[in-house]
Amino acid sequence: MPTTPDRSSFPDTRAWIRALPALGGETPPPVDALPESPTTLFLDWITQAAVAGVPEPHAAALSTVDSDGNPDARFLLLKDVTEQGFWFSGDTRSPKGRELATNAVAALSFYWREQGRQVRVRGSVVEGDPALSARDFRERSVTARAVAAASRQSEVLNDPAEYERAVAAAVARIEADPDFVSGTWRAWCIVPDSVEFWQADAGRRHVRQLYRRESGRWICEVLWP
Repeated sequence: MPTTPDRSSFPDTRAWIRALPALGGETPPPVDALPESPTTLFLDWITQAAVAGVPEPHAAALSTVDSDGNPDARFLLLKDVTEQGFWFSGDTRSPKGRELATNAVAALSFYWREQGRQVRVRGSVVEGDPALSARDFRERSVTARAVAAASRQSEVLNDPAEYERAVAAAVARIEADPDFVSGTWRAWCIVPDSVEFWQADAGRRHVRQLYRRESGRWICEVLWP
């Protein structure tokens, strides 16, 4: 584990940040032949990250755009990967839900530091069918379902006790009706137009491979670092 430099020994924040260690992971060997689909390569990479013990390899930053064109981002957990795309879920009342209703485009960014890898996904967003959204909701723990159903996400919370009462009421409702599904819960899929795989190199000779969709098929290109 690299030693973190003492911030007090640097003249300013910039100097300290530039001194922080980077790209300290072990670079995997290069891929001899790329698969035709980015889905296949992504599943290979995330599996390798999980087997290597990378914490929460399914965590990703979801970036969306609001009605004024301003970007927004937050971290969440990937729920599934299919040939259609990359799946995540949430509440339609949340900022991401409102932003997706206005601009149905998004990006997902994965970063596996220990392996010096990142993946960038961009594309349009579609809703899963009601059965899929219901399954996603029911697969959550009782507490997670209660919080999702009760929370007015991102609104100002003036009284923490109000939140506790709302969650307790939602827990009681779910325990009484295990099949309950919040009417505002959705499963979303990013249908990718492009997927970029980035492999770090300690000498900064990074390898970037871009899959882009063209006329219904994937074109794979190598990019300048």
